[in-house]
Amino acid sequence: MQNNQSHKPTIEYWCVSTNQDGVTHQSRHQIEDFVHKGIAPDTAPQWLSQLKQSGATVTFTVLPVGWVGKWHENPKPQWIIPLSGRWFVETMDGKRVEMGPGEISFGGDQGTKEDAQGHKGHLSGTVGDAPAVLMLVQFEEAPSME
Repeated sequence: MQNNQSHKPTIEYWCVSTNQDGVTHQSRHQIEDFVHKGIAPDTAPQWLSQLKQSGATVTFTVLPVGWVGKWHENPKPQWIIPLSGRWFVETMDGKRVEMGPGEISFGGDQGTKEDAQGHKGHLSGTVGDAPAVLMLVQFEEAPSME
């Protein structure tokens, strides 16, 4: 993954596909279609690339070093999967959790009520001296967690 706050990032991945003869092969590709904007209204800008399909949207985001968003709710129910770097989530109860690759989070904080400090939802940001690269799998409605 390449990243510079003044340049669009790219994320490399392996793609397994089947050719017209029914034979599988692998090739290297890049996710390059990032836009610099907040993931929800009134949030700090981050690099976003989205892949939409029926019932779900997959978003790749690159949070720059030192990035801290504003208090906000997750825009929709979503899984957040760190691919590289570290990030934190602080909830209204004061709990702060730092996560890195291999640790996942589910963002289901829609419908919160603003507290006396004006906080609603959660606060998130990067930890350390590397960008946090995250993959989000966002749903139109909350998935069953049974």
